Amino acid sequence: MFIDLNRVIEQVGKDKGIDKAVLIDAIESAMLSAAKKKFGIEKEIEARFNEEVGEVELFEFKTVAEKVEDPSSQISFQEASKLDPECQLGDSLGVKMDISGFGRISAQMAKQVIIQKVRDAEREVIYNEFTQRQGEIVNGIVRRFERGNLVVDLGRTEAILPPREQIPGERFRVGDRVRAYVLEIEKATRGPQIILSRSSSDFLKKLFEVEVPEIYEKIVEIKVAAREPGGRAKIAVASSDSDVDPVGACVGVKGSRVQSVVQELRGEKIDIVPWSSDPAKLVCNALAPAEVAEVVMDEASKSMEVIVPDEQLSLAIGRKGQNVRLAVQLTGWNIDIQSESKVKEQVDKAKTDFCQIEEVDDKFAGLLFSQGYHSLGDLSKAKVEDLRILPGVGLEKAQRIVEGAAKLLAIQTTQTPEVCVESSVSESSSKSSSDV
Repeated sequence: MFIDLNRVIEQVGKDKGIDKAVLIDAIESAMLSAAKKKFGIEKEIEARFNEEVGEVELFEFKTVAEKVEDPSSQISFQEASKLDPECQLGDSLGVKMDISGFGRISAQMAKQVIIQKVRDAEREVIYNEFTQRQGEIVNGIVRRFERGNLVVDLGRTEAILPPREQIPGERFRVGDRVRAYVLEIEKATRGPQIILSRSSSDFLKKLFEVEVPEIYEKIVEIKVAAREPGGRAKIAVASSDSDVDPVGACVGVKGSRVQSVVQELRGEKIDIVPWSSDPAKLVCNALAPAEVAEVVMDEASKSMEVIVPDEQLSLAIGRKGQNVRLAVQLTGWNIDIQSESKVKEQVDKAKTDFCQIEEVDDKFAGLLFSQGYHSLGDLSKAKVEDLRILPGVGLEKAQRIVEGAAKLLAIQTTQTPEVCVESSVSESSSKSSSDV
């Protein structure tokens, strides 16, 4: 125990990145615990680190008394005056203890306390360091696999890349280098648990920030990003400088910048579209590369009906609906995609039904459809107040239109089962004849 602790403290602090004051506190606490164990917990003992000699000194505090009745807690005034000439009766005086008799067990106990304190301090340092690095990209090496988790060595500590944060289909081997996004840091009994992610949309944003100087310099901003990890991603970008094209800045010369991100994400396709504060325009941009012919927006339900040319329908929807799903994530709007031919069929049918109402002609039927009334059912539930504000429609006409739609709907509803029965009977007779 009688070694120059200054050199030890300096070396441990340098290796572990722990503050000197923390190490001194750990050593003092360890010596105090060992002293209490050896001499008794009832004694008032204090441990102090002496930097000049590089060792911990123990002091037992005793009360200065005229007559000593309890030698374990009192010291005579005559003896106290030798230690401190200015002491007075009733003072509490610290008497340096002789620790040369510290046994092996006491020394071992002190060592264990110091190791635990240093370990706790190291964990706190790591937690504070990575708390500041949360939201950044880190580099590490795959060390092992635990229940589907990738344990990644980050140098001073290890992190976990859970299955839910891995890119589907991506495979790593022990020793592979990996880049990931610091998603969160949790305090645990065994030290800070650092959770990494490669599937997060924020990881995609950070990769672009690394590759695109304009994003790092805040000239170009990624407003929103949407991902289906391992498949496809979309980002909407905007520029604060009118001379800087945000899409071109992210793509780079001959696609060099975006290709670097694609390679890191193992071939994940990335669509870069311009951001717009106009929801309809943003939805049109988000559905790229498909072209949009018309958009009908319903702000109340935050939904849009998007009409595209027939040959663009499959492109707009995407493989297994991927393109439209990403567009919904990117914009936050519900999107219903219809082809022009299907919409034309709906318009023709609605016009045919509406024109059966005495008050409605072909032109007005088209106006009703454009207002969102796509069937007799919609028109029968319309509010008179909403219809009366249309050109050439007053209160009475609006009421007659709603009533007329309701009557026609009722007739169609009662006729439909009869038509089905007749059709069924006809088919049955035809089948019987062919059997004969």
